[in-house]
Parts: sequence; C-alpha cells; structure tokens
Amino acid sequence: MGLLAWIIVGLVAGWLATALVPGESGGLGKDLVVGIVGAILGGWLFNASGAGGVSGVNLWSILVATVGAVILLVIVRAATARRV
Repeated sequence: MGLLAWIIVGLVAGWLATALVPGESGGLGKDLVVGIVGAILGGWLFNASGAGGVSGVNLWSILVATVGAVILLVIVRAATARRV
C-alpha cells in the first residue's frame, strides 16, 4: 500500500475513531497519526485472528484501521486518565 493510501485510510480511520471514543477531539495531525498507528495495530490483530488486514483504500481497510484506532485511543486514554 502506498504512502498516499496510508494517509487517506489513516485520516478517515482517525477521524472515525475520535468521533466514536469519548474524550477530547483530535486535530488533523492527531487523527492522521491515530489512524495510521490504528491501521498497523488493526492489521496485526486481524491478521493474527485469520482475517485480512489493511490492503488498500477500501471499506474493509477503513474498518480494520478504525477498529485498531479505537483500541489505541481506549488504551491511551485509560493510561492517561486522571485519578481523583
């Protein structure tokens, strides 16, 4: 998958993940980073479970990347949550 494809999938997945997970909203750069790292995480998880991972700019890849990005955001927000 080319660099432009990773950027497109990352932006869409990052935006969807920040919309789905409650908390602070992300900017364009944060959405991109969350989406790309989420695509890597989601691709690894889906491949490990026997399903296909991220393969290009298509609906399946966006779903895989969004699942990975949501998992990433939940872990990061749980780790950085303030305890009162």
